[in-house]
Amino acid sequence: MTPPTTPPTTLPGNPQPSLTVLYDGACPLCRREISVYRGLRPLNAETSVCFADVSNADLPLPPGTTREQLLARFHVRGPDGHLLSGAQAFLALWAALPGWRWLARLGRLPGMTWTMERGYRLFLRWRPQMQRLARRLDQPGTRLPLQGTDNER
Repeated sequence: MTPPTTPPTTLPGNPQPSLTVLYDGACPLCRREISVYRGLRPLNAETSVCFADVSNADLPLPPGTTREQLLARFHVRGPDGHLLSGAQAFLALWAALPGWRWLARLGRLPGMTWTMERGYRLFLRWRPQMQRLARRLDQPGTRLPLQGTDNER
C-alpha cells in the first residue's frame, strides 16, 4: 500500500507549494528515500514541499507529461510549474532541506551537476535489480543469504 499524497502546505499569499516532489511510490527504494525527506521541515519558512506519488493512477499529472515519463526518473515541480528532472531535481529539493543543503551546494560547483546526472543515469540502469532486492527484503522473514559456512564466519 502506498502512502497518500501529502497535501501541500500553503501559506497566506502562496497558494502553491514551493516544491512538489513527484516520486514512484511503488518503488521500495524511492519510498525509503522519500520517507527521509518527509521528516524534514524546509529551511526557509516560506518554502513548502509537497510529495506526490505518481504511481497512484488517481493523481492528476502535470500538463504535458505521462505517468511513464514521471515514473522513469525523479522529478520536482516548482511553484511556477517548471519541471526539473534527475540531478537538477535532487539539487532543488536538497537546497530546501536541512542536512542536505551542503550537497546541493556541492552539486552547483562547475561540472558537478553533469557528473551527478551521469551517476544518476548509471543508477537508473541498475534500479530494476535493486528494486527486486529491496522488495525481497521488505517481505517479513526474508534474510539475505550470507556467504560461506557457519564455520567460516
